Amino acid sequence: MAAGLALPGHRPGETRTLVRLATTTSTDNSGLLQVLLPAFERDTGYGVHTIAVGTGKALALVRNGDVDVVLVHARAAEERFVAEGFGEGRHPVMRNAFLLVGPAQDPAGIRGMPDAAAALSQIALTRARFVSRGDDSGTHKRERALWRSAGVRPAGDWYLVAGQGMGKVLQMAAGLDAYTLVDGGTWLAYRDKIPLQTLVQGDPQLNNPYSVIAVNPARHPHVNHAGVHALIGGFTLHGKQAFAPTARGPTSERD
Repeated sequence: MAAGLALPGHRPGETRTLVRLATTTSTDNSGLLQVLLPAFERDTGYGVHTIAVGTGKALALVRNGDVDVVLVHARAAEERFVAEGFGEGRHPVMRNAFLLVGPAQDPAGIRGMPDAAAALSQIALTRARFVSRGDDSGTHKRERALWRSAGVRPAGDWYLVAGQGMGKVLQMAAGLDAYTLVDGGTWLAYRDKIPLQTLVQGDPQLNNPYSVIAVNPARHPHVNHAGVHALIGGFTLHGKQAFAPTARGPTSERD
């Protein structure tokens, strides 16, 4: 599934210099990296050291020069990051969608609503439990944007801030009969393990594009620049499963 770029003199099975990749918990929880990275390492000879955190933390690692490349999903933050000179360019590679999931009894009555922001407004109105990641991840950033669209500032004992990754948040929501916002990749990996159901989907506000950004070597000269560009060239998916490929070089695709 990864179209790797072979290096001169590379022998199959040989591991060379590491590429340090900061990415989101969703690419890890979904199992995507476990499929892509072994093929990339085999074909290029580069090893990949992965740090799976929220998008905000991933971008902070780049600012500090602690990683070589990021794979994240928060477009406004990504564009600001590149504009500030920390990244060389934003390369869209794939997309899926966010979903609002919750208990089967659906106490807020949001099942099938076409507008995700309106669904959140209904959750707040009924004070049904909602678990937020609360970790400045791409999912958390999208959740906050949806609350703003709904004209709601969520607060109170019904709104629970986890400060955890997506898998832990799904488990918490299941245990509390609560709602949460989840990326489609992680949901596919967890949906058969927890008693939550998809309740709201298909709203364009729930589109979830992912991009890969190389660290600007002018800011951090020690980064593995060659390895990063091999990784960008190899991060292509075939078929439409947990993630649909969009890689065509730098673009300005709409969220």
